[in-house]
Amino acid sequence: MDLSFRHDFWWSRLPPDPSDEGRVRRLVIRPIEGERRMVENIRVTPEGGIEGDRWAAEDPRRPGAQVSLMRSAVLDSLATDDAHAALAGDNLMVELDLSEANLPIGTRLTVGSAILEVSPDVHRPCAKFHQRFGERAAQRIAGSNRRGLRGRCVLCRVVKAGEIQAGDPIRVTDRP
Repeated sequence: MDLSFRHDFWWSRLPPDPSDEGRVRRLVIRPIEGERRMVENIRVTPEGGIEGDRWAAEDPRRPGAQVSLMRSAVLDSLATDDAHAALAGDNLMVELDLSEANLPIGTRLTVGSAILEVSPDVHRPCAKFHQRFGERAAQRIAGSNRRGLRGRCVLCRVVKAGEIQAGDPIRVTDRP
């Protein structure tokens, strides 16, 4: 049975996001495995990713996975509240079109005083995502990923260190 129609219907009901400038709605850090903490501001560096996040301790060999961005509208459609949304494990929940067409690999984003660059690394729904949000949510996300919409998220590397706060604008500053 082709589920693409149902995935398209779900996606089409989400509010559209801006393509060039949006907002950071929520920030999450993952200090240790299984822990999520919503914060009001973060500091990012090219060497360490997000200060206080476990990325640097776990996998610094993947610089393209230093910061993850997820569309707020997608997460809001799957989560019951902010605490549930934080379980996704993505660092920045944003109001911005994260699709491959809008943010091709190499696109640079200014967020707060930091600059991030969209990496070629791919983020798919993992077993934890399935457990926390359910099989139906994981199928919807996987379907959007297959269509280049990046429902799960977009991964970025830090180009320029800086501070990011909830409510900050997120701007596309350079597309390849």
